[in-house]
Amino acid sequence: MQKKLLTLAVAGALGAPAVALAQVEVYGTIHMSLNYMDYGEGTLGAPSVTKFDVASHASNVGVRGRESLGGGLTAWFQVETNASMERSNNIAHTSNFASRNSAVGMQGGFGNVFVGQWTTPWADLDALWGVGTVATYGPITSIIGRRETTGSAPNPNCVNGGSGLGGNGVVCDSVEGGGGVGHPFWRRISNSIHYQSPVFGGLQVKVAYQTNQDKAEASPALPGTVTADPQMWSASVTWSGMGGRARIGAAFDGHKEFTTVGKTDDGWRVTGGFNFGFADVGAAYEEMTYKLAAGDCEAKQMGIGVAIPIGQGAIRASYSQADDLEGPAIGCAADNGAKQYNIGYDYRFSKRTTVGVGYATIENDPAAVFTWSGLSSSNNGASLNPPAGSDVSIFFVSMIHRF
Repeated sequence: MQKKLLTLAVAGALGAPAVALAQVEVYGTIHMSLNYMDYGEGTLGAPSVTKFDVASHASNVGVRGRESLGGGLTAWFQVETNASMERSNNIAHTSNFASRNSAVGMQGGFGNVFVGQWTTPWADLDALWGVGTVATYGPITSIIGRRETTGSAPNPNCVNGGSGLGGNGVVCDSVEGGGGVGHPFWRRISNSIHYQSPVFGGLQVKVAYQTNQDKAEASPALPGTVTADPQMWSASVTWSGMGGRARIGAAFDGHKEFTTVGKTDDGWRVTGGFNFGFADVGAAYEEMTYKLAAGDCEAKQMGIGVAIPIGQGAIRASYSQADDLEGPAIGCAADNGAKQYNIGYDYRFSKRTTVGVGYATIENDPAAVFTWSGLSSSNNGASLNPPAGSDVSIFFVSMIHRF
């Protein structure tokens, strides 16, 4: 009712017929937590630090709408942006408009086709198994798929060109600084086209392609000489059955010139779960191959999670690990893996409001720098990344409100 009233009010303010906006909806999620964090000593002597923090976990506001075109066709759009509910004392956090899933598309009996910025089919598989996390302090925001990063996401286990300071020396998106793709396996992609098939017997296929808009040639004197042609693609197949209790999915990603010009990084993953009634269990396994000039660098991660319903809430717990990188390159040296544990309880007061409490910890190997997205500055009070080898622990109380 409130959303309909808002629609009518907007229509009136714009002087447009209310019926034109009858299917437009404003929505959002506010997700905050109070944290007590403990950063252990680093390998090279960085001191341990304990501190408090208030964090926002992908809080967002969006607007979306649909229009029936007849003949079974529907046009739709969505524009979603981050909501900066807090900022670090040393870094002002901003929210670019349409910074999250934002696109326009057409849907019908053929499926769903859309263009814009959206999570990849690879990343969508997290929904199949990520049942073991309270708030966001779990494997999906720390270990699984987090060997690299872009922008300000504080999870680099690599040295990214202009994007972060990893502990193991691997440059995972060096081409980004020169206008390359710069999108890790877990992140949403922009400048992209997506297709999602209809669901047949619980089976669905998704594919996505990020265009090579940053293709570059050497110079007018060397026509046809391409110096960079970055692009990427992602595809998945998922199945759900037994009333949604059983689910499984597999995905493959290819990232052309993500690490090295002229080479294509790739990866595959399998995730899934089963709801037994007394417990919902999920698991994931993935491998990525980064194509360095000195040779391939292999990354393997795995995780398991469980949710045990109790009353209107659930106990949630997860374990995940990242193995040491393997390969001939110097950056693939040993002792750069990590293990992550978390446990907590969340209570759903209503369809909109959930409160949770929990504990999570990451045990970093001497050369690893894993942490969770959204944490504040680490041991030195400035960088978002812990010093190499620093273990990270957190006690938290969180609240989620959806509207």
